[in-house]
Amino acid sequence: MAVRVKKLYPALKHGGYSVTGLLPGEDAAAFEQLHRELRTTYCPDGPLEEAAIASIGNLLWRRQNLGSIRRAEAARKRYLAIRSEMISSTTLPLGPEYLREDCTTPDPAEAEAVAKAVDERARQELGEDYKFIEMWDLATSDQLLADLEVEERLDARIDKLFKRLAMSKAFKSLSSATRPSSTELPRLSGPKKAA
Repeated sequence: MAVRVKKLYPALKHGGYSVTGLLPGEDAAAFEQLHRELRTTYCPDGPLEEAAIASIGNLLWRRQNLGSIRRAEAARKRYLAIRSEMISSTTLPLGPEYLREDCTTPDPAEAEAVAKAVDERARQELGEDYKFIEMWDLATSDQLLADLEVEERLDARIDKLFKRLAMSKAFKSLSSATRPSSTELPRLSGPKKAA
């Protein structure tokens, strides 16, 4: 019985929630305040600097709110325990016995009833932390590390390209500074005639 995400938070649909950004239940106003303070302090100019400040803000926020990921992992662990308890009290063959030839396919209605019961009990026990079940594995320390690794690789690539761009601009400015203007071009003498 797979866990299905029935409702996604709107920001999850377009990537607004990231493990390194704002998670459900966290204070959106405080998150925005942190970003405003960073922009005021560092006065970013242009999209590259804006992106750097946004990344710094996201990482500072996540460091200050690591408890959210711990709560998400605890909620997931409890959900799996509830699911295991409730399935073991039924006749649904969901383990290795499913591979046997003499195993009958579970009744879809019974499987759906158990899934609803698991969700209902988890909602009651987990309360507001049930929102992390809806995100399933998006809010975990493993996902945080994976996100950070991807961000680090993207940042390294951006840095490399930015250095290339800076070098290119530096070479252009050097060559234009050493090049004489068109009015000062020296005249070259042509080939001399043989006498």
